Amino acid sequence: MFPNLFCKKAELWYSFSVSIREKTGVNRLLNKLIPKLQVESIYEIVLNDLWKDGIRGIITDLDNTLVGAKVPLATPELVEWLKYVQSLGFKVVIVSNNNETRVAKFAKPLNIPYIHSARKPKNLPFRKALELMELKPEQTAMLGDQMLTDVLGGNRMGLYTIMVQPISLGDEGFFTRVNRRLEKAAKLIMKNK
Repeated sequence: MFPNLFCKKAELWYSFSVSIREKTGVNRLLNKLIPKLQVESIYEIVLNDLWKDGIRGIITDLDNTLVGAKVPLATPELVEWLKYVQSLGFKVVIVSNNNETRVAKFAKPLNIPYIHSARKPKNLPFRKALELMELKPEQTAMLGDQMLTDVLGGNRMGLYTIMVQPISLGDEGFFTRVNRRLEKAAKLIMKNK
């Protein structure tokens, strides 16, 4: 009689603990999708506040963060913004999941170091960017337009994550459109928490 009762209690406890672990795992993941700051565009970022908070470097996504995904070169407005960022003392690195041809064509005229084919949200491209800037994660901001690549990767590395609204949704590739749908689902789950 007692062994049977013990087994049932053990089974109940096991299923309860698995349920708790699953829920906390989901919550931890969802928390990693939340940026520290959300803005419409990079031009709304108060750079002096970042500097006061000890941020000295900026890792930035390229497509739909700095320019639309099909815009090959920096706009004059962006060129001026990047000059201003660097004049304040910030180091800048572009980290993009796009191919070398796309990223190099954009970054080389600006004399900005870059990492192409990054496979964000993996840690390696963020580590490489930090090494290029010779900075620690707590001294670095990550700018991007996607929760599942830029924000997740930046938060996992301990960066100050800033999410911008995508510049041109119509220019996005297939996998980015899939990510956007997953982001919508994650936002609904977070909203209903």
